[in-house]
Amino acid sequence: MQIINLVADIGGTNIRFGLVNDDGTTFDIQTYQCGAYKSLADVMRVYLDRHDCEEKTVNACLAIACPVETDQITMTNLPWTFSQSALKNELNIKQLFLINDYTAIAHAVPLLTDAQKIQIGEGKEISGKPISICGPGTGLGVANLVPTSDGWCCLGGEGGHVDFAPVDADEIKILSYLLESKQHRISYEQLLCGKGLEQIYQAFLSIDNLPKQYLSAEQISAKAIDGSCSLCEKSLHQFCSTLGSFAGNLALTLGCFGGVYIAGGIVPRFVSFIQNSDFRQRFDAKGRLSSFINNIPTYVITEAQPGLIGASAYIRQQLSSMKGQV
Repeated sequence: MQIINLVADIGGTNIRFGLVNDDGTTFDIQTYQCGAYKSLADVMRVYLDRHDCEEKTVNACLAIACPVETDQITMTNLPWTFSQSALKNELNIKQLFLINDYTAIAHAVPLLTDAQKIQIGEGKEISGKPISICGPGTGLGVANLVPTSDGWCCLGGEGGHVDFAPVDADEIKILSYLLESKQHRISYEQLLCGKGLEQIYQAFLSIDNLPKQYLSAEQISAKAIDGSCSLCEKSLHQFCSTLGSFAGNLALTLGCFGGVYIAGGIVPRFVSFIQNSDFRQRFDAKGRLSSFINNIPTYVITEAQPGLIGASAYIRQQLSSMKGQV
């Protein structure tokens, strides 16, 4: 019986499907509007019907932006809830793997070409060493990859929620502003996401005794990039500096000699800006341990859709490890 391996990258608006070739590449990539379907099973059935799967063995790996540790899944940004086991039975899927979206991004990293990433600063990765990924977006996603005898193992978690640690006078003032705003605990995510950039901007308005005004993260970054607002430039530079410190912390924690990668929907929009910021200087500024991480490379992932690449890598690794099992 013919075997097909299906992969999907499921977001709050769109879902992208593809089938995996023997070499790990994907083909017949199709995008569907999530809002047009009542359930995940409905839209998966539409795609599977394209390939007449009734007489085929189907395996599937779905990358999804929500927790996947339990059988019952409730999507964060969609009114879809489903049981993993019920979905598997309903669609007659032999092996079903659900992974977090950052697990998928992490598994994509070792496969990225030079055309899918841009290096920030110096450094050279060492093959087979740990890798860290962080991604400012709606929140601050973090994932880590460590090599094992069976391939790469992704270590997930909630690293974006560790305590924010200011390292200069401006960051101390920003921390004080946020604490005075009745936030009892400040994490890195509260600065390193879309809302975080807005909060940095609001903090500088207060620190400089300027009139209150609201600008979105998109407006702040646009005005910073075109040079039309000095405070927006200052805010985006601060964002990049703080991100550099956070990325350097990841490198120290895991010894990421395979590199530290910046993902997410924000930073790829201003690669030139971050290249000319203090991001790399702050990454390296670790006192006595600076020499430990100076040669660790840092990259911005420019591949727009790494989810399918990672889901493809994950399903192939899992199926390969299962060969010979009864």
